Amino acid sequence: MNKLFKTFAKLKLGFLAVTLALVVGSCTKDDNPFDIKDADKSSYGGNANDGVIKILAIGNSFSEDAIESHLYDLAKASGKKVIIGNMFIAGASLADHKKNVDNRASAYQYRKIGVDGVKKTLNPLRIDMAIEDEHWDYISFQQASPNSGQLETVQASLPAVFNYVKSKVTNPNVKYAYHSTWAYAPNTTNTAAFANYGSNQTTMFNAIVNVSKNIEPIIPSHVIIASGTAIQNARTSVLGESYNAGDGYHLNTLGKYIAACTWFEKIFGQSVVGNTYTGGFSAFEVLVAQNAAHLAVLKPYEVSSMVSYEAQPIPLTDPVLVDFGNAAPSATWNQMTGFTVGSKVNLKDTKNVFVGMSLTIKQRFNAINTDGATTTNTPLNMPTNVSARSFYGNARGPLFNGIVTPKGEIEVAGLLPNLSYTFSFFGSRVASDNRETLFTLEGATTGSASLNPSSNSTQIATVANIKPTAEGKITISVTAGPNNVSANGWFYLNAARITSN
Repeated sequence: MNKLFKTFAKLKLGFLAVTLALVVGSCTKDDNPFDIKDADKSSYGGNANDGVIKILAIGNSFSEDAIESHLYDLAKASGKKVIIGNMFIAGASLADHKKNVDNRASAYQYRKIGVDGVKKTLNPLRIDMAIEDEHWDYISFQQASPNSGQLETVQASLPAVFNYVKSKVTNPNVKYAYHSTWAYAPNTTNTAAFANYGSNQTTMFNAIVNVSKNIEPIIPSHVIIASGTAIQNARTSVLGESYNAGDGYHLNTLGKYIAACTWFEKIFGQSVVGNTYTGGFSAFEVLVAQNAAHLAVLKPYEVSSMVSYEAQPIPLTDPVLVDFGNAAPSATWNQMTGFTVGSKVNLKDTKNVFVGMSLTIKQRFNAINTDGATTTNTPLNMPTNVSARSFYGNARGPLFNGIVTPKGEIEVAGLLPNLSYTFSFFGSRVASDNRETLFTLEGATTGSASLNPSSNSTQIATVANIKPTAEGKITISVTAGPNNVSANGWFYLNAARITSN
Protein backbone atom coordinates (compact mmCIF):
# COMPACT_ATOMS: atom_id res chain seq x y z
CA MET A 1 0.00 0.00 0.00
CA ASN A 2 1.14 3.55 -0.64
CA LYS A 3 3.20 4.67 2.32
CA LEU A 4 1.08 7.75 2.89
CA PHE A 5 -2.02 5.64 3.39
CA LYS A 6 -0.07 2.96 5.29
CA THR A 7 1.17 5.53 7.79
CA PHE A 8 -2.31 6.82 8.40
CA ALA A 9 -3.61 3.29 8.86
CA LYS A 10 -1.11 2.67 11.64
CA LEU A 11 -2.29 5.63 13.68
CA LYS A 12 -4.43 4.85 16.70
CA LEU A 13 -8.07 5.48 15.78
CA GLY A 14 -8.84 7.37 18.97
CA PHE A 15 -6.03 9.85 18.31
CA LEU A 16 -6.45 10.14 14.52
CA ALA A 17 -8.03 13.57 14.27
CA VAL A 18 -5.71 15.22 16.79
CA THR A 19 -2.59 13.56 15.40
CA LEU A 20 -3.35 14.57 11.83
CA ALA A 21 -4.09 18.15 12.76
CA LEU A 22 -0.87 18.52 14.74
CA VAL A 23 1.52 16.53 12.57
CA VAL A 24 0.28 17.35 9.07
CA GLY A 25 -0.43 20.98 9.86
CA SER A 26 3.09 21.60 11.17
CA CYS A 27 5.20 19.65 8.67
CA THR A 28 7.38 21.36 6.07
CA LYS A 29 8.90 20.26 2.77
CA ASP A 30 11.95 18.86 4.56
CA ASP A 31 10.31 17.30 7.62
CA ASN A 32 7.32 15.54 6.09
CA PRO A 33 6.84 12.58 8.46
CA PHE A 34 5.12 10.50 5.75
CA ASP A 35 8.09 10.64 3.36
CA ILE A 36 5.57 10.38 0.55
CA LYS A 37 7.99 11.33 -2.21
CA ASP A 38 9.99 8.16 -1.60
CA ALA A 39 7.06 6.01 -0.52
CA ASP A 40 6.65 2.36 -1.44
CA LYS A 41 4.01 2.61 -4.16
CA SER A 42 3.85 -1.01 -5.26
CA SER A 43 0.19 -1.37 -4.35
CA TYR A 44 -1.02 1.96 -5.65
CA GLY A 45 1.03 1.98 -8.84
CA GLY A 46 2.83 5.16 -7.97
CA ASN A 47 6.04 4.62 -9.92
CA ALA A 48 6.74 6.15 -13.32
CA ASN A 49 6.45 4.00 -16.45
CA ASP A 50 4.30 1.36 -14.72
CA GLY A 51 1.45 1.36 -17.25
CA VAL A 52 -0.90 3.17 -14.88
CA ILE A 53 -2.38 6.54 -15.88
CA LYS A 54 -2.53 8.81 -12.85
CA ILE A 55 -4.95 11.72 -12.73
CA LEU A 56 -5.15 14.36 -10.00
CA ALA A 57 -7.81 17.06 -9.79
CA ILE A 58 -7.38 20.15 -7.65
CA GLY A 59 -11.01 21.04 -7.39
CA ASN A 60 -14.28 20.90 -5.51
CA SER A 61 -17.66 19.14 -5.77
CA PHE A 62 -17.68 19.57 -9.56
CA SER A 63 -14.48 17.53 -9.86
CA GLU A 64 -16.11 15.07 -7.48
CA ASP A 65 -19.09 14.82 -9.84
CA ALA A 66 -16.87 14.36 -12.88
CA ILE A 67 -14.22 11.84 -11.83
CA GLU A 68 -15.18 10.00 -8.65
CA SER A 69 -18.20 7.98 -9.85
CA HIS A 70 -17.62 6.45 -13.31
CA LEU A 71 -14.17 7.30 -14.68
CA TYR A 72 -12.42 4.33 -13.08
CA ASP A 73 -15.00 1.89 -14.49
CA LEU A 74 -14.85 3.37 -17.99
CA ALA A 75 -11.08 2.96 -17.94
CA LYS A 76 -11.31 -0.57 -16.57
CA ALA A 77 -13.80 -1.57 -19.28
CA SER A 78 -11.29 -0.48 -21.92
CA GLY A 79 -8.46 -2.43 -20.31
CA LYS A 80 -6.68 0.58 -18.83
CA LYS A 81 -5.22 0.94 -15.35
CA VAL A 82 -5.83 4.23 -13.64
CA ILE A 83 -5.32 6.05 -10.35
CA ILE A 84 -7.65 8.97 -9.67
CA GLY A 85 -7.02 11.62 -7.03
CA ASN A 86 -9.22 14.54 -6.06
CA MET A 87 -8.06 17.34 -3.76
CA PHE A 88 -11.49 18.27 -2.49
CA ILE A 89 -12.90 21.29 -0.73
CA ALA A 90 -16.62 21.90 -1.21
CA GLY A 91 -17.16 25.03 -3.28
CA ALA A 92 -13.45 25.83 -3.51
CA SER A 93 -12.51 28.58 -5.96
CA LEU A 94 -9.13 29.20 -7.53
CA ALA A 95 -8.74 32.06 -5.04
CA ASP A 96 -9.21 29.52 -2.24
CA HIS A 97 -6.58 27.24 -3.75
CA LYS A 98 -4.19 30.20 -4.07
CA LYS A 99 -4.72 31.10 -0.44
CA ASN A 100 -4.08 27.51 0.60
CA VAL A 101 -0.89 27.44 -1.45
CA ASP A 102 0.30 30.72 0.03
CA ASN A 103 -0.47 29.60 3.57
CA ARG A 104 0.59 25.97 3.11
CA ALA A 105 -2.81 25.10 4.53
CA SER A 106 -3.82 21.55 5.37
CA ALA A 107 -7.32 22.21 4.13
CA TYR A 108 -8.13 19.35 1.74
CA GLN A 109 -9.75 15.96 1.67
CA TYR A 110 -7.49 13.81 -0.48
CA ARG A 111 -9.75 11.28 -2.15
CA LYS A 112 -7.89 8.58 -4.02
CA ILE A 113 -9.14 5.68 -6.14
CA GLY A 114 -6.39 3.09 -6.49
CA VAL A 115 -5.70 0.62 -9.27
CA ASP A 116 -7.96 -1.81 -7.41
CA GLY A 117 -10.91 0.59 -7.63
CA VAL A 118 -11.05 1.19 -3.89
CA LYS A 119 -11.51 4.81 -2.82
CA LYS A 120 -9.78 6.05 0.31
CA THR A 121 -9.84 9.47 1.90
CA LEU A 122 -7.22 11.29 3.96
CA ASN A 123 -7.61 14.70 5.57
CA PRO A 124 -6.53 17.30 6.34
CA LEU A 125 -3.78 17.49 3.73
CA ARG A 126 -1.87 20.15 1.82
CA ILE A 127 -1.75 20.34 -1.97
CA ASP A 128 1.96 19.51 -2.16
CA MET A 129 1.45 16.28 -0.22
CA ALA A 130 -0.93 14.94 -2.84
CA ILE A 131 1.26 16.14 -5.71
CA GLU A 132 4.28 14.32 -4.28
CA ASP A 133 2.22 11.21 -3.53
CA GLU A 134 2.20 10.01 -7.15
CA HIS A 135 4.02 10.40 -10.45
CA TRP A 136 0.95 12.16 -11.87
CA ASP A 137 0.34 12.05 -15.63
CA TYR A 138 -2.46 14.66 -15.55
CA ILE A 139 -3.20 17.41 -13.07
CA SER A 140 -6.34 19.48 -13.55
CA PHE A 141 -7.57 22.84 -12.33
CA GLN A 142 -11.04 24.38 -12.37
CA GLN A 143 -12.85 27.45 -11.16
CA ALA A 144 -15.76 27.37 -8.71
CA SER A 145 -19.03 27.39 -10.62
CA PRO A 146 -20.26 30.88 -9.61
CA ASN A 147 -17.09 32.32 -11.18
CA SER A 148 -16.58 29.69 -13.89
CA GLY A 149 -17.46 32.17 -16.64
CA GLN A 150 -15.59 35.14 -15.16
CA LEU A 151 -12.21 35.22 -16.86
CA GLU A 152 -10.77 37.89 -14.59
CA THR A 153 -11.19 35.65 -11.53
CA VAL A 154 -9.28 32.87 -13.26
CA GLN A 155 -6.51 35.21 -14.40
CA ALA A 156 -6.18 36.55 -10.85
CA SER A 157 -5.52 33.22 -9.12
CA LEU A 158 -4.73 30.37 -11.51
CA PRO A 159 -1.16 31.47 -12.41
CA ALA A 160 0.00 31.25 -8.80
CA VAL A 161 -1.66 27.87 -8.25
CA PHE A 162 -0.29 26.51 -11.52
CA ASN A 163 3.27 27.68 -10.84
CA TYR A 164 3.23 26.17 -7.36
CA VAL A 165 1.95 22.83 -8.64
CA LYS A 166 4.53 22.86 -11.43
CA SER A 167 7.29 23.36 -8.87
CA LYS A 168 6.21 20.26 -6.94
CA VAL A 169 5.52 17.67 -9.66
CA THR A 170 7.74 14.59 -9.91
CA ASN A 171 6.85 13.80 -13.52
CA PRO A 172 8.56 16.18 -15.98
CA ASN A 173 6.13 15.04 -18.68
CA VAL A 174 2.97 15.75 -16.70
CA LYS A 175 0.13 17.27 -18.72
CA TYR A 176 -2.01 20.00 -17.22
CA ALA A 177 -5.76 20.15 -17.78
CA TYR A 178 -8.40 22.79 -17.32
CA HIS A 179 -11.81 21.38 -16.43
CA SER A 180 -14.44 23.43 -18.23
CA THR A 181 -17.56 22.85 -16.16
CA TRP A 182 -21.28 23.09 -16.93
CA ALA A 183 -23.89 25.80 -16.90
CA TYR A 184 -26.72 25.57 -14.39
CA ALA A 185 -30.17 24.19 -15.10
CA PRO A 186 -32.82 26.92 -15.43
CA ASN A 187 -34.47 25.79 -12.17
CA THR A 188 -31.26 25.94 -10.11
CA THR A 189 -31.55 26.82 -6.44
CA ASN A 190 -28.18 28.62 -6.64
CA THR A 191 -29.94 31.77 -7.78
CA ALA A 192 -27.33 34.23 -6.49
CA ALA A 193 -24.55 32.58 -8.52
CA PHE A 194 -26.82 32.16 -11.55
CA ALA A 195 -27.50 35.91 -11.44
CA ASN A 196 -23.86 36.43 -12.45
CA TYR A 197 -24.99 35.29 -15.90
CA GLY A 198 -28.37 36.98 -16.06
CA SER A 199 -29.95 33.74 -14.79
CA ASN A 200 -29.58 32.41 -18.32
CA GLN A 201 -28.08 29.00 -19.11
CA THR A 202 -26.85 29.92 -22.59
CA THR A 203 -25.18 33.07 -21.28
CA MET A 204 -23.45 31.06 -18.57
CA PHE A 205 -22.33 28.36 -21.01
CA ASN A 206 -20.87 30.90 -23.43
CA ALA A 207 -19.03 32.64 -20.60
CA ILE A 208 -17.49 29.34 -19.42
CA VAL A 209 -16.41 28.56 -22.97
CA ASN A 210 -14.82 31.99 -23.27
CA VAL A 211 -12.71 31.27 -20.18
CA SER A 212 -11.59 27.96 -21.66
CA LYS A 213 -10.54 29.67 -24.89
CA ASN A 214 -8.29 32.02 -22.91
CA ILE A 215 -6.50 29.51 -20.66
CA GLU A 216 -3.47 29.05 -22.94
CA PRO A 217 -1.47 32.09 -21.73
CA ILE A 218 -1.95 30.86 -18.15
CA ILE A 219 -1.35 27.14 -18.60
CA PRO A 220 0.94 26.45 -21.58
CA SER A 221 0.43 23.18 -23.46
CA HIS A 222 -2.72 22.39 -21.57
CA VAL A 223 -5.74 20.24 -22.44
CA ILE A 224 -9.35 21.35 -22.08
CA ILE A 225 -11.76 18.81 -20.63
CA ALA A 226 -15.10 20.15 -21.78
CA SER A 227 -17.55 18.43 -19.44
CA GLY A 228 -19.79 21.48 -19.65
CA THR A 229 -20.00 21.25 -23.43
CA ALA A 230 -20.88 17.56 -23.16
CA ILE A 231 -23.73 18.37 -20.78
CA GLN A 232 -24.91 21.15 -23.07
CA ASN A 233 -24.80 18.79 -26.06
CA ALA A 234 -26.92 16.26 -24.21
CA ARG A 235 -29.45 18.95 -23.31
CA THR A 236 -30.26 19.33 -27.02
CA SER A 237 -31.39 15.68 -27.21
CA VAL A 238 -34.87 14.44 -26.43
CA LEU A 239 -33.71 13.91 -22.85
CA GLY A 240 -33.62 17.67 -22.34
CA GLU A 241 -32.77 18.85 -18.83
CA SER A 242 -32.06 15.41 -17.39
CA TYR A 243 -28.56 15.73 -15.96
CA ASN A 244 -28.63 17.86 -12.82
CA ALA A 245 -29.33 16.96 -9.23
CA GLY A 246 -32.28 18.57 -7.48
CA ASP A 247 -30.30 21.74 -6.78
CA GLY A 248 -29.91 22.39 -10.51
CA TYR A 249 -26.14 22.84 -10.46
CA HIS A 250 -24.53 19.61 -9.28
CA LEU A 251 -24.90 16.58 -11.57
CA ASN A 252 -27.18 13.62 -11.06
CA THR A 253 -26.01 10.08 -11.81
CA LEU A 254 -26.51 10.38 -15.58
CA GLY A 255 -24.81 13.76 -15.66
CA LYS A 256 -21.83 12.32 -13.77
CA TYR A 257 -21.62 9.54 -16.35
CA ILE A 258 -21.50 12.09 -19.19
CA ALA A 259 -18.76 14.10 -17.46
CA ALA A 260 -16.73 10.94 -16.80
CA CYS A 261 -17.10 9.92 -20.46
CA THR A 262 -15.65 13.29 -21.44
CA TRP A 263 -12.66 12.86 -19.14
CA PHE A 264 -12.11 9.31 -20.40
CA GLU A 265 -11.99 10.27 -24.07
CA LYS A 266 -9.84 13.35 -23.56
CA ILE A 267 -7.35 11.63 -21.26
CA PHE A 268 -6.97 8.37 -23.16
CA GLY A 269 -7.43 9.67 -26.71
CA GLN A 270 -9.89 6.88 -27.41
CA SER A 271 -13.52 7.33 -28.39
CA VAL A 272 -15.82 6.56 -25.50
CA VAL A 273 -18.61 5.60 -27.92
CA GLY A 274 -19.13 1.88 -27.55
CA ASN A 275 -17.46 1.58 -24.16
CA THR A 276 -19.07 -1.44 -22.51
CA TYR A 277 -19.40 0.18 -19.09
CA THR A 278 -22.96 1.51 -19.00
CA GLY A 279 -23.26 2.69 -15.41
CA GLY A 280 -26.61 0.91 -15.19
CA PHE A 281 -28.31 3.31 -17.59
CA SER A 282 -30.59 2.36 -20.45
CA ALA A 283 -29.13 1.78 -23.90
CA PHE A 284 -30.56 5.06 -25.14
CA GLU A 285 -29.19 7.06 -22.21
CA VAL A 286 -25.77 5.53 -22.81
CA LEU A 287 -26.02 6.37 -26.52
CA VAL A 288 -26.77 10.02 -25.75
CA ALA A 289 -24.20 10.27 -22.96
CA GLN A 290 -21.29 8.74 -24.82
CA ASN A 291 -21.96 10.68 -28.00
CA ALA A 292 -22.45 13.94 -26.08
CA ALA A 293 -18.98 13.46 -24.61
CA HIS A 294 -17.45 12.43 -27.92
CA LEU A 295 -18.85 15.49 -29.68
CA ALA A 296 -17.58 17.73 -26.86
CA VAL A 297 -14.05 16.40 -27.28
CA LEU A 298 -14.25 17.04 -31.04
CA LYS A 299 -15.75 20.51 -30.61
CA PRO A 300 -15.17 21.73 -27.05
CA TYR A 301 -16.17 25.35 -27.68
CA GLU A 302 -19.55 24.89 -29.35
CA VAL A 303 -22.78 23.02 -28.83
CA SER A 304 -23.33 20.04 -31.12
CA SER A 305 -27.02 19.39 -31.72
CA MET A 306 -28.29 15.95 -30.76
CA VAL A 307 -31.91 16.38 -31.83
CA SER A 308 -31.51 13.48 -34.27
CA TYR A 309 -30.73 11.02 -31.47
CA GLU A 310 -33.92 9.11 -30.85
CA ALA A 311 -34.66 6.02 -28.83
CA GLN A 312 -35.65 3.10 -31.04
CA PRO A 313 -39.15 1.69 -30.46
CA ILE A 314 -39.17 -1.56 -28.52
CA PRO A 315 -41.91 -3.94 -27.35
CA LEU A 316 -43.14 -3.09 -23.87
CA THR A 317 -42.01 -5.84 -21.54
CA ASP A 318 -42.94 -3.49 -18.69
CA PRO A 319 -45.80 -0.98 -18.68
CA VAL A 320 -45.47 2.73 -19.40
CA LEU A 321 -47.19 4.96 -16.83
CA VAL A 322 -48.10 8.58 -17.57
CA ASP A 323 -48.99 11.29 -15.05
CA PHE A 324 -51.13 14.18 -16.34
CA GLY A 325 -51.21 17.06 -13.89
CA ASN A 326 -47.82 18.69 -13.33
CA ALA A 327 -47.30 17.66 -9.71
CA ALA A 328 -43.94 16.75 -8.24
CA PRO A 329 -42.66 13.76 -10.27
CA SER A 330 -43.38 10.30 -8.91
CA ALA A 331 -41.06 7.31 -9.22
CA THR A 332 -41.71 5.09 -12.29
CA TRP A 333 -44.17 7.64 -13.72
CA ASN A 334 -43.61 9.78 -16.82
CA GLN A 335 -44.83 13.31 -16.26
CA MET A 336 -46.71 15.19 -18.96
CA THR A 337 -46.25 18.67 -17.55
CA GLY A 338 -47.82 20.78 -20.30
CA PHE A 339 -51.48 20.73 -21.38
CA THR A 340 -51.13 23.08 -24.36
CA VAL A 341 -50.31 22.32 -28.01
CA GLY A 342 -46.77 21.08 -28.53
CA SER A 343 -46.14 19.87 -24.98
CA LYS A 344 -44.23 16.60 -25.22
CA VAL A 345 -42.77 13.85 -23.06
CA ASN A 346 -40.45 10.99 -24.08
CA LEU A 347 -41.46 7.81 -22.32
CA LYS A 348 -39.72 5.31 -20.07
CA ASP A 349 -41.18 2.08 -18.77
CA THR A 350 -41.41 1.25 -15.08
CA LYS A 351 -37.85 -0.16 -15.20
CA ASN A 352 -36.55 3.30 -16.24
CA VAL A 353 -35.83 2.19 -19.83
CA PHE A 354 -36.57 4.57 -22.70
CA VAL A 355 -38.93 2.77 -25.05
CA GLY A 356 -38.78 5.08 -28.08
CA MET A 357 -42.32 6.38 -27.51
CA SER A 358 -43.49 9.94 -27.01
CA LEU A 359 -46.71 11.79 -26.19
CA THR A 360 -47.44 15.18 -27.77
CA ILE A 361 -50.43 17.44 -27.16
CA LYS A 362 -52.13 18.16 -30.49
CA GLN A 363 -55.27 19.90 -29.16
CA ARG A 364 -55.03 21.60 -25.81
CA PHE A 365 -56.89 20.93 -22.61
CA ASN A 366 -58.29 23.86 -20.64
CA ALA A 367 -56.02 23.70 -17.57
CA ILE A 368 -55.07 21.56 -14.56
CA ASN A 369 -57.39 20.52 -11.76
CA THR A 370 -56.13 19.49 -8.32
CA ASP A 371 -59.30 18.06 -6.75
CA GLY A 372 -59.04 14.40 -7.74
CA ALA A 373 -59.05 11.41 -5.41
CA THR A 374 -56.12 11.27 -2.99
CA THR A 375 -56.62 7.59 -2.18
CA THR A 376 -57.42 5.10 -4.96
CA ASN A 377 -57.78 1.39 -5.54
CA THR A 378 -57.15 0.59 -9.21
CA PRO A 379 -54.75 -1.56 -11.26
CA LEU A 380 -52.73 1.60 -11.94
CA ASN A 381 -51.61 1.73 -8.28
CA MET A 382 -51.30 5.52 -8.34
CA PRO A 383 -49.61 7.69 -5.73
CA THR A 384 -51.53 10.75 -4.54
CA ASN A 385 -49.39 13.04 -6.70
CA VAL A 386 -50.83 11.30 -9.76
CA SER A 387 -54.44 10.56 -8.79
CA ALA A 388 -55.25 13.98 -7.34
CA ARG A 389 -54.37 16.07 -10.40
CA SER A 390 -55.71 16.08 -13.95
CA PHE A 391 -55.80 17.78 -17.30
CA TYR A 392 -59.40 18.91 -17.76
CA GLY A 393 -61.46 20.39 -20.56
CA ASN A 394 -64.88 21.97 -21.18
CA ALA A 395 -66.56 20.48 -24.22
CA ARG A 396 -69.21 23.17 -24.41
CA GLY A 397 -69.91 26.73 -23.28
CA PRO A 398 -70.14 28.96 -21.43
CA LEU A 399 -66.50 30.00 -21.71
CA PHE A 400 -64.16 28.98 -18.91
CA ASN A 401 -60.77 30.66 -18.62
CA GLY A 402 -61.94 32.50 -21.73
CA ILE A 403 -62.13 29.39 -23.92
CA VAL A 404 -64.01 26.22 -24.82
CA THR A 405 -61.95 23.07 -25.39
CA PRO A 406 -64.16 20.59 -27.28
CA LYS A 407 -61.61 17.82 -26.84
CA GLY A 408 -58.05 17.24 -25.75
CA GLU A 409 -56.01 15.34 -28.29
CA ILE A 410 -52.73 13.49 -27.71
CA GLU A 411 -50.53 11.85 -30.32
CA VAL A 412 -48.63 8.73 -29.27
CA ALA A 413 -45.62 8.18 -31.55
CA GLY A 414 -42.78 5.67 -31.71
CA LEU A 415 -45.00 2.57 -31.65
CA LEU A 416 -44.27 -0.67 -33.48
CA PRO A 417 -46.82 -1.14 -36.29
CA ASN A 418 -46.73 -4.94 -35.95
CA LEU A 419 -47.85 -4.81 -32.30
CA SER A 420 -51.16 -4.05 -30.61
CA TYR A 421 -51.35 -1.65 -27.66
CA THR A 422 -53.69 -1.48 -24.69
CA PHE A 423 -54.42 1.82 -22.93
CA SER A 424 -56.00 2.22 -19.50
CA PHE A 425 -57.13 5.67 -18.30
CA PHE A 426 -58.03 7.13 -14.93
CA GLY A 427 -60.03 10.32 -14.37
CA SER A 428 -61.15 11.82 -11.08
CA ARG A 429 -62.61 15.05 -9.77
CA VAL A 430 -64.61 15.64 -6.58
CA ALA A 431 -68.16 16.18 -7.88
CA SER A 432 -71.68 14.73 -7.66
CA ASP A 433 -73.00 15.09 -11.21
CA ASN A 434 -72.19 12.80 -14.12
CA ARG A 435 -69.07 14.04 -15.89
CA GLU A 436 -68.59 11.04 -18.12
CA THR A 437 -65.32 11.23 -20.05
CA LEU A 438 -64.89 9.40 -23.35
CA PHE A 439 -61.48 8.14 -24.50
CA THR A 440 -61.26 7.35 -28.23
CA LEU A 441 -58.14 5.84 -29.81
CA GLU A 442 -57.42 5.84 -33.52
CA GLY A 443 -54.54 4.14 -35.34
CA ALA A 444 -54.82 1.44 -37.97
CA THR A 445 -57.72 0.27 -35.79
CA THR A 446 -59.97 2.22 -33.43
CA GLY A 447 -61.63 1.76 -30.05
CA SER A 448 -63.14 3.71 -27.18
CA ALA A 449 -64.10 3.46 -23.52
CA SER A 450 -65.53 5.83 -20.92
CA LEU A 451 -65.79 6.40 -17.19
CA ASN A 452 -67.42 8.90 -14.85
CA PRO A 453 -64.66 10.84 -13.05
CA SER A 454 -67.04 12.33 -10.44
CA SER A 455 -65.50 11.40 -7.06
CA ASN A 456 -64.00 8.35 -8.76
CA SER A 457 -61.37 6.35 -6.89
CA THR A 458 -61.82 2.82 -8.27
CA GLN A 459 -62.76 2.85 -11.96
CA ILE A 460 -60.54 2.90 -15.03
CA ALA A 461 -61.40 2.91 -18.75
CA THR A 462 -59.49 0.42 -20.92
CA VAL A 463 -59.17 0.33 -24.69
CA ALA A 464 -57.48 -2.88 -25.77
CA ASN A 465 -55.60 -4.12 -28.83
CA ILE A 466 -55.24 -0.95 -30.88
CA LYS A 467 -52.93 -1.23 -33.89
CA PRO A 468 -50.79 1.84 -34.70
CA THR A 469 -50.63 3.38 -38.14
CA ALA A 470 -47.83 2.37 -40.49
CA GLU A 471 -45.96 5.42 -39.12
CA GLY A 472 -46.22 4.01 -35.59
CA LYS A 473 -48.81 6.47 -34.26
CA ILE A 474 -52.07 6.36 -32.29
CA THR A 475 -54.21 9.42 -31.54
CA ILE A 476 -56.05 9.70 -28.20
CA SER A 477 -59.09 12.00 -28.07
CA VAL A 478 -60.49 12.94 -24.66
CA THR A 479 -63.91 14.62 -24.46
CA ALA A 480 -67.29 14.58 -22.74
CA GLY A 481 -69.18 11.28 -23.08
CA PRO A 482 -72.85 10.99 -24.12
CA ASN A 483 -73.99 10.68 -20.50
CA ASN A 484 -72.13 13.78 -19.36
CA VAL A 485 -74.69 16.19 -17.83
CA SER A 486 -72.33 18.81 -16.38
CA ALA A 487 -73.07 22.38 -17.47
CA ASN A 488 -69.77 22.85 -19.28
CA GLY A 489 -69.25 19.28 -20.41
CA TRP A 490 -66.31 18.82 -18.05
CA PHE A 491 -63.91 15.95 -18.83
CA TYR A 492 -60.74 14.76 -17.05
CA LEU A 493 -57.55 12.80 -17.61
CA ASN A 494 -55.39 12.06 -14.57
CA ALA A 495 -53.30 9.06 -15.57
CA ALA A 496 -52.73 6.38 -18.21
CA ARG A 497 -51.05 3.00 -18.50
CA ILE A 498 -49.76 1.61 -21.83
CA THR A 499 -48.81 -1.99 -22.58
CA SER A 500 -48.14 -3.88 -25.82
CA ASN A 501 -48.78 -7.40 -27.05
